[in-house]
Amino acid sequence: MALKIAIQGIKGSNHHQVANEFFSEEVELVECLSFDELIHQLMTGYADKAVMAIENSIAGSIIPNYALVYNNDLHIIGEHYLNIHHHLMALKGQKIEDIKEVHSHPMALLQCKEFLKAYPHIKLVESVDTAETAQRIEENSLTGIAAIAPKVASELYSLEVIASEIQTISNNATRFIILKKENKELPEEEINKASLRFVLDHKRGSLAAVLNVMSDCNLNLTKIQSLPVIEQPWKYSFFVDVTFLKYKDYKKAKALLEIMAEEFKILGEYKNGRE
Repeated sequence: MALKIAIQGIKGSNHHQVANEFFSEEVELVECLSFDELIHQLMTGYADKAVMAIENSIAGSIIPNYALVYNNDLHIIGEHYLNIHHHLMALKGQKIEDIKEVHSHPMALLQCKEFLKAYPHIKLVESVDTAETAQRIEENSLTGIAAIAPKVASELYSLEVIASEIQTISNNATRFIILKKENKELPEEEINKASLRFVLDHKRGSLAAVLNVMSDCNLNLTKIQSLPVIEQPWKYSFFVDVTFLKYKDYKKAKALLEIMAEEFKILGEYKNGRE
C-alpha cells in the first residue's frame, strides 16, 4: 500500500516535487490547500506523513509553521532542500502584454518582485497555491490571468510558459521538513541534525550561556528563531536547529539544556538534508 503524504497545494506544486524526491517508494498525495488542513490530515491519521515548507533563502522563515509543529506535538523526521524555479504561465497564445493579473502563493509573488516591477499594469493577487492557480486557469479558460508556478504545472494543466526563471535571485532554495506523529525513524549513528525548542529565564546572559554549551559540545547552530510565548507577554521561546558529527556530543548538550531551560522539547532528530 502506498504511503499517504499530505502536501500543501496540489499536483504540480513544489511540495509535490519534494514528496517525489524525498520518498523512494510510491506515494499517494493528500492535497491540502492550507497548512492547517495539512496538520489536520496528519493528526487524524488520514495521512501517514506530511511535507511542510519551513523557510526560504530569500523570504525567510514561515513563522506560523513553527508553532503548528510545536502545538500539535509533531515530530520532524527528515528535511529536504529544493531549488525553486518560478515560471510565468497562461493559456496558450497569450503574451505578457495581454496579462492583467498574476495570481500565485504570496511567497512566490514575493520571490518574483523585481521581475513584476517591470509590469506596473499587472495586478498581483495572492492565492493558496502556485499549482492550484495554474489548474484554475485551465479549468475556467481564464484569459488575462497568469500564474507563477513550477514548470511541471504548465505541463500538467496545458499552459504556456510566457516568461521563465523569473525569481529575483537565481540561487533560491526552500527548506522543507518531513513530519510524522511518532518520533525519529533513524538509528542514532545516522542522526546528525536536531530541531529543538526551549524557553529561558528572562535574565541577562541566559541565551549566551545556552549558546556556549552548544559550542562547547561541538554543535553547529544552523538556525535560531524566536517566537513570543502567547500566555506570557514579553517572554520568548527559541526554535533552533543544530548539526553535529557525533550523537554523543549532542546527547551531552541535550542533558545540559534540559537543566538550563525552563521548558525544553525535542522537535526532531534526523539526517542533515544538505549533505
